[in-house]
Amino acid sequence: MPGRHGKDRMNTLVNKFNVDEEYTEAFRTKSFIEMCSKVQGHLSERLLEPRQETLSDLIQRSNLHHLLVDYFEASLEACNTCDSLLQSVYETRAKYRIIQRINDSVSGKDNSTIFRDLAQFALLKNPLSTVTSVQFRDMHDGHDFLLGKLTLKCKNIRRRTKFTRCCKKVAGVSLVVSYTALAIALLVLVLHSMVGTLAMPGLVACTVGLYRKRNKVAKGMRMSTKSLERLGAQLDVAAKGVYTLANDFDTMSRLARRLHDEIEHSKAIAGICVRNLGKGEVLKEVVREFRMHETAFLEQLAELEEHIYLCFLTINRSRRLVLQEIVVLHSNSD
Repeated sequence: MPGRHGKDRMNTLVNKFNVDEEYTEAFRTKSFIEMCSKVQGHLSERLLEPRQETLSDLIQRSNLHHLLVDYFEASLEACNTCDSLLQSVYETRAKYRIIQRINDSVSGKDNSTIFRDLAQFALLKNPLSTVTSVQFRDMHDGHDFLLGKLTLKCKNIRRRTKFTRCCKKVAGVSLVVSYTALAIALLVLVLHSMVGTLAMPGLVACTVGLYRKRNKVAKGMRMSTKSLERLGAQLDVAAKGVYTLANDFDTMSRLARRLHDEIEHSKAIAGICVRNLGKGEVLKEVVREFRMHETAFLEQLAELEEHIYLCFLTINRSRRLVLQEIVVLHSNSD
């Protein structure tokens, strides 16, 4: 498994790709705002672009490289995970209204309602348990592994392209030397009258054959080099997409885990308060802690939601760029 070294190698591919700058810039873009509107308008089932059904036919007809197929599958899985996590965020916000209702209550007034709300909250299933830390870790390992394979393949393609160019130069020089040698031989024979006359047709035919062979070899090498370069471009874009995706999911994983633990802590202290029913000091302390952490919790929840939107955006942008490279390759080959 490539691990950290895979990401180190990726630095040369992304041309000092600054993820933090990408995040900051993305939050200001029109496409990010449009993505937020789509999600908030409950259109998440149609967020993935291009749709996987559209790609299925292309994959079958185009005989795509298996790493590109793996990339599209990984981005589809990432989109589904983002959708699931987003639904968890919505559910968390809805259930946290119980805590907000408790915070808005006046301590000492209608404590029975407060205790009832606390008991309800303590028994709730944590919405952010939908995507577990194990799932995040598995996805991280999968992204890391795919990134390593993509970067290695890109490196091999660059090496092969360089080797092909060298072969092309050597072959061209060899044919030119052969052509020149025959031309000199032809000239010498022409100077020897009768022998030159008899040998002339064969030498001319041989010279023309070498010239055609040279053009054929050069054309074949040009096509081979071009195909390699286009495949390298496709894999390079896919590698950048996986790199960004891995960073997005690492960030979302940290935010989701922190919020998950915060909810578990709130449920625990709510349970303590319910078990100490009638002890006013315990209730005051619990309400005070809830009030103290409410703003920070809601800000962290909003931050996670923004990163999910951003992840949707980067997934689609990367898929479109890879598809564009595939279309360019096949339109040139037709």
